[in-house]
Amino acid sequence: MMYESATALPAHTRNTAEPSVDGLMRPERNGVRMAIAEGAADGGRPAYSMSLPRIAESARDARLLTSSALGLWGLGDLEDTARLVVTELLSNAVAHARRSRVRVTVTRTDLLAVCLAVSDFSRDLPQLRQAGGDEEGGRGLAIIDAVTEGCWGAEPRQWGKTVWAVLAVPGVLGE
Repeated sequence: MMYESATALPAHTRNTAEPSVDGLMRPERNGVRMAIAEGAADGGRPAYSMSLPRIAESARDARLLTSSALGLWGLGDLEDTARLVVTELLSNAVAHARRSRVRVTVTRTDLLAVCLAVSDFSRDLPQLRQAGGDEEGGRGLAIIDAVTEGCWGAEPRQWGKTVWAVLAVPGVLGE
């Protein structure tokens, strides 16, 4: 359950009963109040999560959440790539998911990587495909695949799915 002031967030970002992890509200950063997940995912990893409406305009809030989390972790070098990836993940959920909300999560998996994830209520798993030259869409997963060097995937859930992508922290292994 999320604990947050009813006036702390714009109405479209307030918590709902959608998939989430337990968390507490933390101070505002870059105009976004973030929920830090206690015992995030599976192993006490630090994570920030936000429930958002399934609309294209939510990409802004997803990018702010991502930038804020990376800033708190001192990982500004990942910001441009991470913002691109979370935008593409959210865009896919907006285009293909069901229900009115999605959950965006940014997790520091360890010193070497950050995982960006979007959970939605569709059980249809995304497929990497080759978009035709005249198509306006269909390139998002190809972009994610390229910038993550193939480190992305989708996990079916009882209620839908989580699509995730992992970015390596630059410079940790002498890169």
